[in-house]
Amino acid sequence: MLGPRLQRAFRYAAEKHSGQTRKQTAVPYLSHLMAVASLVLEAGGDEDLAIAALLHDVVEDCGGMPRLREIRKQFGSRVAKIVEGCTDSFGEPKAEWVKRKKDYLREVKHADAETRLVSASDKLHNVRTILADYRKDGEAIWARFSGKKEGTLWYYRALSDEYRRRNPNRITRELGIAVAELERAVGKKPRSLKRSSKKFATKFTKEFMQTLAKNLAQK
Repeated sequence: MLGPRLQRAFRYAAEKHSGQTRKQTAVPYLSHLMAVASLVLEAGGDEDLAIAALLHDVVEDCGGMPRLREIRKQFGSRVAKIVEGCTDSFGEPKAEWVKRKKDYLREVKHADAETRLVSASDKLHNVRTILADYRKDGEAIWARFSGKKEGTLWYYRALSDEYRRRNPNRITRELGIAVAELERAVGKKPRSLKRSSKKFATKFTKEFMQTLAKNLAQK
């Protein structure tokens, strides 16, 4: 049953994410949280999972560990555990992008089924949005992402493969379809995950260090 707790969670998410928008767009960030909660409910999730879906980015984007303690106090340990499992950064400054994503991939491997459902729903809505934006705006969209084109494609392919490795469900299957559709749209040929992951990580780290050195030299 859905009741007052879900309504409180919605108000909490709306307040904490007030003024935030999706990457370099005018779309309110709350729309993403609502979409993820909807996917979780449609996949059979209960009220706690829907609440976790609404709050899954609060810790990462709106205050770090104090927010997680607040969520645990207001919505319970089960919700807090799922939100924690969906978070790849707990403070500022955030670690370098590729490290955060590789660390999160390792965390997902050991996450429970409830956390994986909320996390996969988040990624499914992200990929569907990227695909729609790509069809509208083309290659220009990759400038919005820290991982650019290659990193973004690598990350969602790696996540999709991991979600489907253990206890696949409606959401993980839809994510696999969406990722494959995005790859086809951009003309990407499938490669082995291990090889593409290693190649991307090496390339991204090299470019990151070159940029860092250049910025330091200019100071």
